[in-house]
Amino acid sequence: MGSMHRIRIAKEIKEDIIDLVKECKGKGISETRICELLHLSPGRLRNWKRRADLEDRRPGPENAPHALLEEEKEAIRKLAKSEYFADDSHRILAIKAMDSELVSASPSSFYRQMREEGLTTARRARKRGNIQKPERDELESPNKRWCWDISYLKTFVKGIFLYLYVVLDEFSRKVLAWRVSWTMTHQEGMELIDDALLNENLTKEQIELLSLYNDRGVQMKAKNFQKMLKDLGIHQVFSRPRTPNDNPFVESSFSIIKGEPEYPGYFVDAEEAGRYFESYFKEYNTERLHGGIGYVTPEQKHNGLAERILEERRKKAKIARSNRLTANRKLKKRLTRNEKTVRLSA
Repeated sequence: MGSMHRIRIAKEIKEDIIDLVKECKGKGISETRICELLHLSPGRLRNWKRRADLEDRRPGPENAPHALLEEEKEAIRKLAKSEYFADDSHRILAIKAMDSELVSASPSSFYRQMREEGLTTARRARKRGNIQKPERDELESPNKRWCWDISYLKTFVKGIFLYLYVVLDEFSRKVLAWRVSWTMTHQEGMELIDDALLNENLTKEQIELLSLYNDRGVQMKAKNFQKMLKDLGIHQVFSRPRTPNDNPFVESSFSIIKGEPEYPGYFVDAEEAGRYFESYFKEYNTERLHGGIGYVTPEQKHNGLAERILEERRKKAKIARSNRLTANRKLKKRLTRNEKTVRLSA
């Protein structure tokens, strides 16, 4: 038989047990022995006897010693209602608030405060695809594995499209190169890879350690494109047939791009699209906190700054927790003194 402290017990049964203990103690049976017979923890019995209310409740203290302070709760509510952060999830908001030294609290704490204000509904009008990460070897540095793809961009003429080319570093999620074109050809793909190599300024030795992941489109399978990669020493890896989640990082980036509130949906021409994506990818690389890499920017991850930033956040969280413990303990002592004063004066 399992011990009684492992199951939840109704208020009426607790009252009956307390009465039984009193009766048995009057007959010379020790409380410890009674607990053994009932398979009940003595500590739990003592807790029941101290409490005025025996209603079942969640374990742990009613008021956690590290609970958010009122000024922190107010700061979270104010940030969540700010128009500037209107598109941010509770996770992103928690990181931004910590990095800006406005308030240091966990994402779950932000979520609870936002839920009380009715602010936990979707903050972005985005369709999330069922894009899963395939099995890959863990990466420890950038420029080891790139992926690229092409996405349709709608124009104001039905059936006429622009094409967005993107190459992404899988380690940092940084967009290394992009272009907008009226055509979807292997030549554009070759120039895209050339742009990425120039932007990263890789040595011959670094290039030969690089793998490039792509799907099985005609642009990727073109002989000239494959020959260029072979001549450079880049290892080309194709997705499996009818397996779109083999190339999830760039697919996910397209989903994010087209789910942005500011995304226009339609473009007049390549020049207009180019202006939009020039601004968008600059913000994406240098300002956007990416959940897949620990809520740092792709630029920070790419440049080796992520660990220092994450360690700094851990320190801030530890300091904030310590400050809360001190403040809440002082408050508890003050309330206890006030209660004693009231009892003595009564």
